[in-house]
Parts: sequence; C-alpha cells; structure tokens
Amino acid sequence: MSAVIQLLALLAALIHLVVGVLERFLHHRPQVRLVLTTSTADAPEVTLWRSGVAVYNMLLGLGLAAGVVVWHTGDETAGRTLVLFLCAFLVVSAVVFAVSFPRSWRGALGQGPAPAVALPAAPF
Repeated sequence: MSAVIQLLALLAALIHLVVGVLERFLHHRPQVRLVLTTSTADAPEVTLWRSGVAVYNMLLGLGLAAGVVVWHTGDETAGRTLVLFLCAFLVVSAVVFAVSFPRSWRGALGQGPAPAVALPAAPF
C-alpha cells in the first residue's frame, strides 16, 4: 500500500507545482486566470498575496516529492512522516478552503482528493 500512498503524494505534488507555477509566472494570461479563478479579470492589487500562495503551493509540492524520495531511497520513517504530515495538511487546507469559499470549490477539489485517499491507506 505504500506505493499507492507514494503515487498519490506525487500526484498532489504535481498538482501543487503546476498550480504554483501558473499562479506565480503565468497569471498574466487570461486563460490561466480563467482556469485558476473562473474569471479572466485581473486584480493587480492581490499580486503580492497571489505570489505568496504560489510559493506556498510550490513548497508543498516540493516537500511531498522530497518525502517520497526519502521514503523510497533513504530513511523510510522520515519520508513517510513527511508525506503523511503534508497530506494531512493538504486535506485540512482543502476543507477550510471549501468551507470558507464555497463558490471556489474547484480549488479544494484540486487540492484535497489525492491526499485524502492516501491518508486512510497509511496503516496498510
């Protein structure tokens, strides 16, 4: 079952890395804004906030990938702990996001399912 957890963690990592890059480097494109926010409108006043969230997303993705690498090639306990902690972090963040911003449910749907499926598989 650890292979399933690792694959789901890598999927969550990929999602967060892609979204982080879109938020940080490609947000000036209307098509990217449409994917991220369901609107092509730009809000330059939130650039600083958006950039911070982008870095947060990229670091979560890198942390998950690092956890899988450590789990697979080095210290299994440290890698597993990092992966499971970050998966739990992402699930809680997705729930808070969905509750706080119900109209933006797509963000929570992108963030939460892969780690939510990985966590119950952890004991096996």
